[in-house]
Amino acid sequence: MDNAPTAPAEVTALLEAFRGGDSAAGERLLPIVYEALHHIAERHLRLERPDHTLQPTVLLHDAWLRLTAERGTPWNDREHFFALASRAMRRLLVDHARARQAAKRRGDLAVAMPDEIRAPDGADAVDLIALDSALDQLAVVDDRARQVVELRFFGGLDWPEIARAMSVSEPTVKRDWRFARSWLRRAIDGADDPTTG
Repeated sequence: MDNAPTAPAEVTALLEAFRGGDSAAGERLLPIVYEALHHIAERHLRLERPDHTLQPTVLLHDAWLRLTAERGTPWNDREHFFALASRAMRRLLVDHARARQAAKRRGDLAVAMPDEIRAPDGADAVDLIALDSALDQLAVVDDRARQVVELRFFGGLDWPEIARAMSVSEPTVKRDWRFARSWLRRAIDGADDPTTG
């Protein structure tokens, strides 16, 4: 996931210490995870419109502030921390889009859909708020599948990393991904109820 030479176990230990109230651990942690967090922020923003006003560094720092303000959140390990960071970034982008929506028409809020989710005859972009809503609906149907989408699509984790972060097998992750991909395609294409059919 990142190029930092630090062992995942060391990152996990720093996360645990920081969550336990050790501020020095947080100061040591940020430089270690910064590059990986920056890559996640870049991945999120690549899906946005080209003239987006947020920059990866700003998104990263806002997500870091949000994560560190919630020290009670259990960070199981490095992958889980990155998954939560990715989710925080998605929420920040949705909040930003909702704020823009008050001033601009919805067509300016589109994000690119990955080929893996987009239907062959579907549009290449979807409204960010609509995508967020579809993911919230998916969470009601199958929250684990929603988590797989967040980790894969937004977080950029590979199959083994997702399996470790979720404490399930790789075949389970891939099965959840196939279900979520099909479900989201139907939801994004405007099916009234993607849970049927």
